[in-house]
Amino acid sequence: MFFTGMLIAGVSYSQTFMHGAGFGSFGVIADNKSTGDQDANVYVTFSYSPRFSFVEGESMSLSVGVPITAGFSGSYSYSSSSYYGTEESNTLTYMVSVPVMIDFNFGAGAHKEVEERFGFFIGGGFGLFHGTVATEYYDPNYYEFYTQTDQVTTTGPVGNVGFRIAVGRNQKNIETKITYMKGITNRKPHVFGLGVAFNF
Repeated sequence: MFFTGMLIAGVSYSQTFMHGAGFGSFGVIADNKSTGDQDANVYVTFSYSPRFSFVEGESMSLSVGVPITAGFSGSYSYSSSSYYGTEESNTLTYMVSVPVMIDFNFGAGAHKEVEERFGFFIGGGFGLFHGTVATEYYDPNYYEFYTQTDQVTTTGPVGNVGFRIAVGRNQKNIETKITYMKGITNRKPHVFGLGVAFNF
């Protein structure tokens, strides 16, 4: 009872707002219903991560956030000549990930009053993934494979873990993070993320 009372006394309820921006990469592995194999796509990503710390201790917090990530992959080319005519190649794909996360934050970056220079966090939630995925198909008429892009929209559980290093004042920090989402609908993709961000 004494320990529980001390723990409650050292925790406060607040609505501290923190946010950050960064870049990274996402990998998506989706089932291919045509071949029975799996298609893999890698995207360059950019992110914006707002969060509210609603429970805070001396060097920890419990927060809810919506890290928004958008990315792209592939290339586009267009050429025209009198001999070959017009040639166009488009393998561009894109993705957007919007999860709602609840994180336990410890040390640096937990909230703006923490004095530690290093910290980490771990959490989970539920998210939405939408994007285009390059998919390989087999054409039995020409006995060869070809590639086209398909839209994939799925939802599923998400987990993340990361580290923070405080820089400057007011707990500004540099963050590295690993995320994983398991889609439970529409080709049930595995979505992996690796990112670096600066939190204001």
